[in-house]
Amino acid sequence: MTPAELSVVFFLQMAVIIAACRLVGFAAKKWFGQPQVVGEMIAGVILGPSLFGLLAPDIQSALFPAESKAILFVGAQFGVGLYMFLVGLGFRTEHFRQNARSAFSVSFAGMAAPFLVAVALGPWLLSQGLFGEGINNTQAILFTGACIAITAFPMLARIIHERGLSGTALGSLSLSAGAIDDAAAWCVLAVVLATFGDGAPVAIKAIAGGAAFAIFMLTLAPKLLAPLGRAVEREGKLTASTLGIVLILFMLSAFIMDWVGIHAVFGGFILGCVMPRGLLTTEIRKQLEPFAVVVLLPMFFTFSGLHTQLTLVNSLSLVGVTVAILIASVAAKGVACWGAARLTGQDNSTAMGIGALMNARGLMELIIINIGLQRGIIGPALFSMLVLMAIVTTLMASPLFELVYGRKARERGELGALTEDEDAPSPAPRGAT
Repeated sequence: MTPAELSVVFFLQMAVIIAACRLVGFAAKKWFGQPQVVGEMIAGVILGPSLFGLLAPDIQSALFPAESKAILFVGAQFGVGLYMFLVGLGFRTEHFRQNARSAFSVSFAGMAAPFLVAVALGPWLLSQGLFGEGINNTQAILFTGACIAITAFPMLARIIHERGLSGTALGSLSLSAGAIDDAAAWCVLAVVLATFGDGAPVAIKAIAGGAAFAIFMLTLAPKLLAPLGRAVEREGKLTASTLGIVLILFMLSAFIMDWVGIHAVFGGFILGCVMPRGLLTTEIRKQLEPFAVVVLLPMFFTFSGLHTQLTLVNSLSLVGVTVAILIASVAAKGVACWGAARLTGQDNSTAMGIGALMNARGLMELIIINIGLQRGIIGPALFSMLVLMAIVTTLMASPLFELVYGRKARERGELGALTEDEDAPSPAPRGAT
C-alpha cells in the first residue's frame, strides 16, 4: 500500500476503533457496572480475528490490512507509554507509609504464591509448546509468575475510587500492596527481557542501562525537574513551552528504555513518578489525559485484539490449559492476599475484599503479554489465553468485592454510595510526593 492509501485506511480505522471502544465501554459501565476501560479491552478483542474477523473476514482484513499494523503498533506503544506516564503522575508514595506492615505482607504473599505456582505451571506450559523458541524453564517460570502476580494498579485505583474506598484503610492497604506488586513484577519482567536476546552483551546493556536510568531518575531527576514545577506555579498555568519540554522528556525517557532493550512503558512510568507534584501534574493530566485515554489507548487495545485469536484455543486440551491458568491465577493471588491480610490483623470480610481487589489484572497484564509476544517469549495461543485471563479477572474484581465486602459495608454505613467512574488512569494526586 502507498502512504496515501495507508492514510485513508488509518483514518477509517481510528473512527471504527474509537466508536467501538466508546460504545462497548459505555455498555460495560451502564449495564454491567464495569469501568469504561474494561469495555475497551473487550472491544479490542471484538475487532480482532476472534469475532469481527470470524463473522466478516473480508471486511475485517480490508479495514485492518497487514501493512497498517505497523502504524497501529507505533501508535499503541505511544499510547500505552503516555498512559503509564499519566499513571506515574498519580502514583502516591504516602500509600507506602500507611499500613506498611500489612501492605508489605499482602504484597509479598501476592508475589510469592504466584511464583510458587509458576514453578509448576511455567514448565508445563513450555512442554505444551506455548512459549517461543529458545525459552528455557527459568524464563518460562519468571514470565508466568510475573503474569500471575501482576495487579492492575491503575485499574485498582479506579475501582477503589468508584467503590467509595478512597481514604479508607482498606483502600490504602490495597493500593500500597498493588503498587509494590507491580513494581516487583516489572522488575522480574525486565530481568526476563534482559536475558532473552543475543547473548550476554544484550542482557548487560539492558540490566545496566535500566538500573542506571532508574537510579538517575530517582535521585537526581527530581532536583533537575523542580524548576519546571516552580515555573508553572509562578505562571499559574501550564504554558505550551513547558508542555513541550515535558513531552520531550517523555519521548527521551521512552527512547532510552527502548534503546537499552527493556520497554518504553518503563521510561514513561518512572518519569511520571518523579515529576514535581502540584499544579504542573494537575495541568499535564488535564491536557493530556483526554487524548491519551480516548484516542491513543484504544489503539493499544485494538492492536492487542488483532493478535488475540481465541479460535486457537480449539481443543479440549487447550481449553483445559486456559481454565488451569485462570484457576491458578485467581487462587494463587486471591487466597495468598486474603491469608496475609488475616495474619496481619484484618477481619475476614476485609481480607476477602483485599483478595478480590488484588486479583484485577487489566491493562498491566495486557502490557506484559504484548511485550512477551513482541519479543517472542510466548506464542499466539498462550497470548490469547492470557488475554482471556486478564479480562475475566478484571471483570470479576468489582462484583466479587461487592459480594464479599462492599454490599454489607454499605449497609452498615461504613462505605458511601458508589462513585461515578471516570475515564482516567487513577484519581488525581493531591499533594502526593
